Amino acid sequence: MLNFKKISGIILSSALAFNMVSCGSGASTSGSKAYGGSSSDDIPKITDIKLGEDYKDLKADITVLTNRTDIVDTVYAEYAKKFMEKYPNIKVNYEGITDYEQTMQLRLPTKEWGDVCFIPTTLDKSEIQNYFVSLGDASELDNIYNFGVASQYDGKQYGIANGGTASGIVYNKKVWQKAGIKEMPKTPDEFLSDLQKIKDNTDAIPMYTNFAGGWPMGAWDAYIGGTATGDPDYMNNTICHTKNPFADRGDNTGAYAVYKTLYSAVEKKLVEEDPTGTDWESSKGMINKGEIGCMVLGSWAVNQAKDAGSNPDDIAYMPFPITVNGKQYASTGGNYSFGINVNSSKDNKIASMLYVKWLVEESPMYDDEGSIPALKSKDLPDVLSDFKGVQLIADNPAKKGEETLFNDINNESEVGLSKDDYPDCEILESALNGTKSFDDLMKEWNEKWTSAQQKLNVEVNK
Repeated sequence: MLNFKKISGIILSSALAFNMVSCGSGASTSGSKAYGGSSSDDIPKITDIKLGEDYKDLKADITVLTNRTDIVDTVYAEYAKKFMEKYPNIKVNYEGITDYEQTMQLRLPTKEWGDVCFIPTTLDKSEIQNYFVSLGDASELDNIYNFGVASQYDGKQYGIANGGTASGIVYNKKVWQKAGIKEMPKTPDEFLSDLQKIKDNTDAIPMYTNFAGGWPMGAWDAYIGGTATGDPDYMNNTICHTKNPFADRGDNTGAYAVYKTLYSAVEKKLVEEDPTGTDWESSKGMINKGEIGCMVLGSWAVNQAKDAGSNPDDIAYMPFPITVNGKQYASTGGNYSFGINVNSSKDNKIASMLYVKWLVEESPMYDDEGSIPALKSKDLPDVLSDFKGVQLIADNPAKKGEETLFNDINNESEVGLSKDDYPDCEILESALNGTKSFDDLMKEWNEKWTSAQQKLNVEVNK
């Protein structure tokens, strides 16, 4: 049973560690109450819908947008087919989008982009109600679903995650064994030492950055919060009020330690020879074949690497190598959240809510993707079997009145954590070309962060 509160940690058990309205004419409204969402339509809260019982006569044709172009015509098409067995009058169509974030920034304002999509991460929280239907009260949904913080605003929740991930490292077990590594690293120094062993004793690339893709580099930003600090308040609260958050803490923790690990790996030539020539799709097959030792990505990537070749049993997932006061943590967070178009017709909104509820509660999605379920009552995935004794920790919501403060500082400073221009790429380029020392980079980031705090009149804790 997975049961996060707004955020709690969980210690994995030993057992786990060893094995992730009104609708059209004649539609039933049984069990569903009208709820004032973010549009003029009265539609039910997602919690009031009883799958397989309510809205059996509803007729609708909905379009679902996704970034998963690799499985849109196979896995996702099968999901739609299974759902339509329960609701034969609702037709579900999928559309795959390659440049998802950029494309959705252009399509959302058109209002007629479809009915369900993954809410773009670049959408500011204060604008979410302008584009998506409220699914219910955040306080109520927090008791049922994990990872709601990202799509909550002003007491309402506008999306439900299609599962979640834990922060760690995808690795090839045979490569690490061949290198003579017997224990998983728990500190940055141990990790870098292990990468050197892989370089010295195998033909594999120790750590593959996927630099050319841009977005894989952004994975590093997800590790500077709970993973590196053990603090569930860090990302939405603490970092906003911290003086020089990128400074060296002196104990191999915090953002400095995370980014220094990346810089050092590149500087020591423990990554691919030409990072500008990397390719995400082929990298999955490479790690499956043992040509790559590890990749720093969320646990969502494990099943993709397993499915990319004939050696799925060689792929595993380890905690990120940072220890805080003798304990390791792993940040957890939702993947993209399903959101429903506030401009869709009333029938399509209800049909979309039925499909989203079915996806997160009854579909085989979590098993297929090896993700942490959004539904609290489901079990953790097997991909986290190496996380024995590691505490899973997720971000607490921002304080009332500061819901957009992190984004405001992040944007104003132009540090750009988890943004399209990925500051992590600057770290790699500086280490690769020797243009800036790591300490100089972090000094620049701290100066930018401080300037933004001052401009926004943020109270800073000394």
